[in-house]
Amino acid sequence: MPYIADEHRRPSSDELRARIPGWGADLDPADRPSVPRERTDLPTGAHWVIPENQPELQPRERSIEHAKLPPVFGTSAPLHGVSGVVRRYAYERFSEARAAHWLLLIVGDRIDVAGSRVRSVFEGQPDNPITETGIRAEFGNHPIGSRFGRGRADTKHAWIDPLIVIGPTALATVAVALIVRGLRR
Repeated sequence: MPYIADEHRRPSSDELRARIPGWGADLDPADRPSVPRERTDLPTGAHWVIPENQPELQPRERSIEHAKLPPVFGTSAPLHGVSGVVRRYAYERFSEARAAHWLLLIVGDRIDVAGSRVRSVFEGQPDNPITETGIRAEFGNHPIGSRFGRGRADTKHAWIDPLIVIGPTALATVAVALIVRGLRR
């Protein structure tokens, strides 16, 4: 039977059961396999009550879908700086179902990474991309043979890896050099 837009008659359960094999098999709760899970009068086995809420010493990010925080939550990495502002905005403005929420969280992470790299330079311990990426290991233990012909997945992006790893450091170095040169003039 084709669907007709003008027809507003809903088929009866008997008509649907006759037309669609297995239709309405779960209408009767006795036939439903999940019914024991739907019962609320069965013992749960929980031996505790909900704990009292952990005190919220600093404002925490919370999704707009949830009215309150869980009783216990982590505080090991509180929001801070510009990245914290971006993350708070993502939680206050967008639902977790929206791509904008997650994209803003990614932007916040990238801002945090850039800030930590700048902070490490000013602390006198800048990142060392040569040792941190393991590129020195590529020169030992058969560098050519291990790079090609073994089904390695990273060979597809190996040409751009130096740009991604060293590029930001080189750009930051050039920017600092230009700023210092401008200040000396």
